[in-house]
Amino acid sequence: MNNIIWTLKAFSELNPFELYQLLRLRSEVFVVEQNCVFLDMDDLDAKSLHLQGRIDGALIAYVRILPPGLAYEEPSIGRVVTSPGSRKIGAGKALMKKAIQETESIYPNKPIKIGAQLYLKKFYEEFGFEKCSEMYLEDGIEHIKMLRQPHTISKK
Repeated sequence: MNNIIWTLKAFSELNPFELYQLLRLRSEVFVVEQNCVFLDMDDLDAKSLHLQGRIDGALIAYVRILPPGLAYEEPSIGRVVTSPGSRKIGAGKALMKKAIQETESIYPNKPIKIGAQLYLKKFYEEFGFEKCSEMYLEDGIEHIKMLRQPHTISKK
């Protein structure tokens, strides 16, 4: 996945085109594909960093990185999403690897916490995340909280 161009920007640095694209991708996957009616724009975007992965200018992968104290006590990676057409080319794994790298660079020696959809538990375990909560429902979808300790070696 060497052909993905990564950019990390604060909310205030996003241009309207980028903001539209990332909100559209999140809506395409989280609302339409997963058939989940929820308010995606939850007032956390303005305080988060936005990691975008593009191939030939098209947004194929995205996460937001939340500072400690915003969603959890720890820094967090959220709204992990890849475009449906890019899932078979390893974009999800490349995205998580880059997101962890960026989060650890910004918040060194801190654990990273995520709220993961339960069916993706094994995927996140490949990156050193461990289950740290019981299953809970969020917007009608089974989730668990997962924690990655600093300096964890990924299996992939």
